[in-house]
Amino acid sequence: MKKELIDPNIRKEEAQTVKWFLVLFYTITIVFDISYSIISQFIPSLKDDAPDILRNYIYIIMFALIPFAFYLYKKQKPHLIKYYYFILYTFLTLLNDIISFYNHPDLYKSGNVVEVFWLLLAPIFVSTPFFRLVSIGLLIRYIAAGLILQTPNVFLPIVLIVILSLVSFILLNRFQSHVRAVKTSYDHQVIGIVKGVIATLELKDPYTRGHSERVASYALELAKECGKLREEELKSFNYACLLHDIGKIHIPDQILMKPTNLTKEEYEVIKSHTIVGADAVSKVVALNNSIDVIRSHHERWDGKGYPDKLKGEEIPYLARITAIADAFDAMTSTRSYRAALTIDEAYKRIIEGKGSQFDPKLVDEFQKVFPAWEKIHSTSKQGNPPIIIKESIS
Repeated sequence: MKKELIDPNIRKEEAQTVKWFLVLFYTITIVFDISYSIISQFIPSLKDDAPDILRNYIYIIMFALIPFAFYLYKKQKPHLIKYYYFILYTFLTLLNDIISFYNHPDLYKSGNVVEVFWLLLAPIFVSTPFFRLVSIGLLIRYIAAGLILQTPNVFLPIVLIVILSLVSFILLNRFQSHVRAVKTSYDHQVIGIVKGVIATLELKDPYTRGHSERVASYALELAKECGKLREEELKSFNYACLLHDIGKIHIPDQILMKPTNLTKEEYEVIKSHTIVGADAVSKVVALNNSIDVIRSHHERWDGKGYPDKLKGEEIPYLARITAIADAFDAMTSTRSYRAALTIDEAYKRIIEGKGSQFDPKLVDEFQKVFPAWEKIHSTSKQGNPPIIIKESIS
């Protein structure tokens, strides 16, 4: 599969969050230690005489991590920074506790404002995996310290971690609910635009009425059977399939609706719909992962397709799926220049195209989902095209 493309706005917000995270991490760490040292000079009871052997080394290592954080930022991987910081800091503080208190477990006391910072700021990334890492990681850190040092003094930090984790979970849940609401609103807007474009295309070419929906339904069933796409990828693929013929809006009516054979020049105009369509939606972030569907769904496995004469696995995977769905629906639909084939005849022709027109492995998968395709075809021909635009595909 092609590397997933991320909305630049989302990437920018993640980067901004990481920047604030780093500023707060170093500020809280330094300010807390300096403030505590100053205050303890005036309040002797706050002085901490417990050993802290690796404290200075931890400072050095964490500051040495800054160039690595900039490297990840430059590589557009800011989301990884928080993971490296938490894992390294937690490991170093655990190691410090073990080395410092191994021979003095009765003096053991730990827990600091930085760990509270980890727990309470984890929700700002709106990431369940990171929240789990922080909560479970800190619990493991104190359980391990308690077992190795054989001290019950870890009980209080563990209780505090559990309480703060619950608070953090509530905040995370609220943030995620808000994000889901915004995302649902965005999806509804995209759906409205897609439906409007399809309606416009069908007004121009009545013979394709229902074609886009059926192709999307067929292709989605085949993609699910192959099992290589996540839910968000299926959603993007669904939108692209619905718009796979959007470039036909550019085709003159006298060519698009011609009831007789096309001339060579007219056929070249028809073929241009793939390039025109891909260019038309190239700036739509919701389709970035599936835009090759629009450009390449007329490529052939043997390299005799268009517009780029791609061959075999040079053809994008999702375009290969769409090619089978598009061909099947084209064969089973009436056109201005011919009557529709039966679904059995269309099935036979797809099988015959294995290894020449179509990806042989996908043809094998097509045979598995064919009963589902029969139901889609039957439902559509009864005047009830399947609803395939959903908030959730799975």
